[in-house]
Amino acid sequence: MTPNYTNVHVKFKLDGLSYKYDDLMEVAYSYVKEGLPYQQELGNFLLDWLDNKDYIKVKTSGSTGKPKKLKIKKEVMVNSALATGDFFNLKPGDKVLHCLPSNFIAGKMMIVRAIILGLELDMVEPKALPLIDYEKDYAFCAFTPMQLKNFAKYLKSIKTVIVGGGMVSKPIVESIQDKKPHVYETYGMTETVSHVAVKKLNNFNGSEADKYFKTLPKITVSLDDRGCLVIDAPHLSDEKIVTNDIAKIHSDTTFEWLGRYDNVINSGGIKLYPEQIERKLQSKIAEQFFVASTPDDTLGEKLILVVETKKEDFDTSVFEVLDKYEKPKEVFKIAKFVETSSGKIHRKKTMQVLNL
Repeated sequence: MTPNYTNVHVKFKLDGLSYKYDDLMEVAYSYVKEGLPYQQELGNFLLDWLDNKDYIKVKTSGSTGKPKKLKIKKEVMVNSALATGDFFNLKPGDKVLHCLPSNFIAGKMMIVRAIILGLELDMVEPKALPLIDYEKDYAFCAFTPMQLKNFAKYLKSIKTVIVGGGMVSKPIVESIQDKKPHVYETYGMTETVSHVAVKKLNNFNGSEADKYFKTLPKITVSLDDRGCLVIDAPHLSDEKIVTNDIAKIHSDTTFEWLGRYDNVINSGGIKLYPEQIERKLQSKIAEQFFVASTPDDTLGEKLILVVETKKEDFDTSVFEVLDKYEKPKEVFKIAKFVETSSGKIHRKKTMQVLNL
C-alpha cells in the first residue's frame, strides 16, 4: 500500500486493537465525547487527520515568540513520518509508546507515524513519569527532558528514545550513559514538522560525528549571513526554512547548535550565548533558571541570571564553572516563571514581570 494520508496501514494498532479508516473515526468521536483530557486531545487530532481536508492546523509552542497557528499539509507529515521510520529502521508491527500531549506537533507526529508506518501505538497519559506496562518492550518512544530524567532507570524496556522540547541537561545525559537503549536529542520545530536532525546522547561509537546533530534523509543544512541555520528539506517544504538558531556547520548534514539569534548577548563587544552558559550551570543549580541581559551604560548589555526561587540568598560560587565573561553580573529571583501553553519558560514575559 502506498503511504498516503487517506490510508490507514493494515498493521496499525491503537492500544492493542486494529482499526480501519471508518473504525478509527468512530474511536475518535468516542474519545472526544467520553475520554479523559489527553484522550480528547487524541480524538480531536484524529478527527482532523481523517477529515477531507489536505492539511491540519498546528499551534506553535510560543517559547520564542507569540504562539501562532500554521497550516501543514498532511502529505508533508506523511513524508516526515517516512523519514523518521527510515532513520530509526521502524518496521510494521513494531510497538511504540506515546506519552506526549497530542495537541502539539511532537505528539501529533507520534500518531501519524503509527498510522502510516503500521506501528502498534500504546497511548498513556502525558505525565512527568508516564505510567506504562513495564513487562512490554517498545521499539520507539519520544520523551520530554523531564520525562527522560524521571524514566531513566526504566529505559531497558525501550529500544530507541528521542527527546526534545527543551534543553537536555548534563545530569540527565550522565544518567543514561550506562543504559542499553539508544537515546537521541532532536532538533526541530513546528515549521519543520517535528525533528529534522538528531544527536546521540549515549552509546557512542567514538566517531567525531557523534558530537553533532545529524540530519534525517533528504535534508541538508547551511548558514545564512547571520550565522543562522537554513534547512533544505524538499519533502517538507517547497522553500528553504530559515531559522533563528545560530549553528556551526561541519558538513551539509551535520551541525552544532549554539543558541537562539534572538537571545545572543553583546556585552562589551563579547558575544555570549545564553543557552551555552545555561548548559554549564544545569548541574549546579537545582531550581529553574535562565540567562538574559539588561541594558548597561558601560557594557551595552549586562549579563544576568534569573532564578525561580523563594529563597533570599543565592550561592554565586556556582559561577566557578563559567569562563570569565560568562559570569552573570547580577542575579534576579522570582517566585514563579511565566510559562507558555506547552509548559516552556517564557523568558520575555518573565522579564516583564521583573520590570527588566
